Formats: sequence, structure tokens, C-alpha cells
Amino acid sequence: MSPIQFFRIFWARRVILIVAMLSCVTAAVLVGSVLPARYKATSRVMLDIVKPDPVTGEILSAGFAHAYVNSQIALIRDYRIAGRVADMLGWTSSPELAAQYERRKAGDNRDFRRWVSQRIIDGTDARLVEGSNILEISYTGADADTAAKVADTIRRAYVDQAVAFKRDDAITNLNFFRSQVDQIRQQLRDAEKRKGDFERANGIVLDDANNDPESTRLAALAAATPQQATAMAPQMNPVAAQLAQSDAAIASAEKVLGPNNPELLNMKRQRDAIAKSARELTGGSTASGPSIAELYNAQQAKVLADRGKVGQARQLATDVTVLRDQYQKSATRVAELQQQSESGESGFTLLGNATAPQSPDFPKWPLMIFGSTALGFAVGVLLALMLELIGRRVRGIEDLHFEDVPVLGVMTVIPNEPAKRQRWRLFRGRRAEPGSA
Repeated sequence: MSPIQFFRIFWARRVILIVAMLSCVTAAVLVGSVLPARYKATSRVMLDIVKPDPVTGEILSAGFAHAYVNSQIALIRDYRIAGRVADMLGWTSSPELAAQYERRKAGDNRDFRRWVSQRIIDGTDARLVEGSNILEISYTGADADTAAKVADTIRRAYVDQAVAFKRDDAITNLNFFRSQVDQIRQQLRDAEKRKGDFERANGIVLDDANNDPESTRLAALAAATPQQATAMAPQMNPVAAQLAQSDAAIASAEKVLGPNNPELLNMKRQRDAIAKSARELTGGSTASGPSIAELYNAQQAKVLADRGKVGQARQLATDVTVLRDQYQKSATRVAELQQQSESGESGFTLLGNATAPQSPDFPKWPLMIFGSTALGFAVGVLLALMLELIGRRVRGIEDLHFEDVPVLGVMTVIPNEPAKRQRWRLFRGRRAEPGSA
């Protein structure tokens, strides 16, 4: 159908359109006048989701930010928050609300506190301001001042509950890690006792790097190569030459390194190990004795003989090291959780208090008038089209255009003429095809 056909239909059914629009506008006015006005107050809080936690240093990832915001919105409209708000406002001890509770619908088995909390939940809404991390908490009530007061109370209860949740979670984890620390401490004591008993029973003492003295002596002798020994003077003993070389290296290192430098201390330990090995194998004489190769072979035999005991001692020392590391990490976590359980940090920033709205959120008369008018027009159009389809009429020449049916002519009636003097004008159309109607 062409636009002119729709216009003719709507003009013919204009009474229906007018009645539908007037009915909708009248109904909107009646509803706005009968129902009580509602005022909406908002209170804002900024979520510090992009900042690290002040206690743990953790940062919420972007992937969980959306789920976190949705959970916070659901928490704001939860009974736990609404019940706290009802207690803070004193609604649970209000005689007026108690009287309304007594007149509640039959079959409502809720207790008084939950019934009052549901009224708060029904008027509460929360949303994230688009393009920001500001959470807007709103409450809609029958009084402007009450709405503002309730909105601020909801925000305060929400922040307090968030702090309580963090503390409860920290206390739960703290109790678990404390038990773990006690258990690991006992295991560490047992491991250290086994290590000490084994070392005393077998005469093996390991240093901080889990090296035994005999292996250290063997490494020191291995550093004295035969080429270094043959380069010495003929009258000098190889061990004495090695000691002299170590003394020279130590003297040179002391000029550029501090007295507690690990490299310098390691050189001194090697020098002492060589001197001790030489004294043990030569009976305390350094003027003459076996060669470095002989000393090395003897020391190697001694190390190989104690290899099994040394390996077991190292395994015990490794167990002690692992348990000590676990104990330190668990103790650090206990300290963090202890601080978190005592912290009052909520991770939120309050953005001012709610103000009493100057105009009601309902009814909004401009929106209701224009909206009801548009709704009435749409209903009238629908009714007009339905009635037209039920009883179709010819309202213009366009209604006589049919596919495959030729137009023979068009007659136009001249208005304002007596019926007997009406003149007809015939506008011939295209010639009809043979056999057409």
C-alpha cells in the first residue's frame, strides 16, 4: 500500500485515533495523580580495582573486573546488607512498620526483619557509571530526605560488610597457615635433629654449601696441576710451591678485595686445606714429602670411601633446607594475613553524601504525556488497520489497481453540482486487451 492509501484510512478512522490517544493520556494522568510520588537519591563509591591491595599488593586482573563488579552489585541488594540497613535506620523497631507488617498479605511467612529488608531491597538499585570505576548506589522512596538517608546508609553498610568479609577471609586463611607453620616447624626440628645425629655419628660436617671438608681438600689439591709443580724450582717441594703460590694469590687479592669477600675467604680455605693435607701426609714437614699427585690420590681415596655417608648427609641437609624455606614463606604469609585481619581498608573511596532530590523520579509529567500520546497513537493506528482489513473499502483510485487487470478509464465527479446536472468527465485509459474484463 502507498502512503496516500494509509493516509486515507487514518483520516477515515480519525475518530479511533483521537479516542485512543485521549484514553491513553487520561489513563497516564490518572495513574500519575493516584500513585504516590517517588524520589530517587544516589550515593557513589569508587572501586579501587586498578590499585594494588595496600596489605598484600595484589592487583585485580582485567578479566575478573567485570565479574567483581557484578558480584558487588548483587551484594548491595542482598539481604545481609538490607538487614544491616534496617537495623541502622531503626526500622526493625518502628511501630508504623510493625502495624503494616500485621496487615500483610495472607500466606506471607517472612519474619518482620526480612519483611522490612525486602522493602529496602525493592527500592535499591546499583550500577557502574559507564566508562569509570564509580559504583552508583540509588534508593527510591516516598520522601526525598528519607531516600537520601537510606542511600547513604546502604553505602555505609556495604562498605562495612566488605571490610568484614575481608577480615573474615583473612582470619580463616590465617588459622590455616598458622597450623601449617606449627606443622612445618616441628618437621624442621625433626629434620635438623636427624641431620645432627647423623653427622655426629659419622664424623661428617657439611658447610653452608653442603660440602664436606675432605671434598674441599680434594678440590684444592686438584687445583695444583703437575704442570705447575714442574715449573717450580728443583729444590722447592711441590706442596711448598703450591702453598707459596696460594700465599701470593691471597696477598694480591687482599689489595683489591675486602677482608670478608667470599672469593678471598674461599682462597684462604683452599690454602688451609692444602697445608693441612700436607701436614697429615708428611707428618708436619713441608720441606720434603710426597708429590702433589700422591697427595691427590690419597685424598681422592678418602673421599670415595666416605661418598655414601656424605651423600646421605647431603640428602638430610637438603631436607632441612627445603623445610626451612617452606617455614619462612609460611611465616611471611602469616604476618601478611595477621595485618590484613586487623586492617580496616575496604578498597573503596567514598564520593560525598547523597543529596535530597528536588523533583520526584515518578511521576515525570512530560515523559508521561508524550509517552502516553505516542502509545495512544500507536494503538489507534493498530485498531484502524485491523478494522480496515476486516471491512475493506474503496477510498481512492489506488485501491482499484489490480495486477493483470487493465484500467479502462477514470471518472471524476465534479462536486457542488445538483445530481441531475452533474457532468462526468471520462479520461480514457489505455485500450483494453482482447478478452480482458
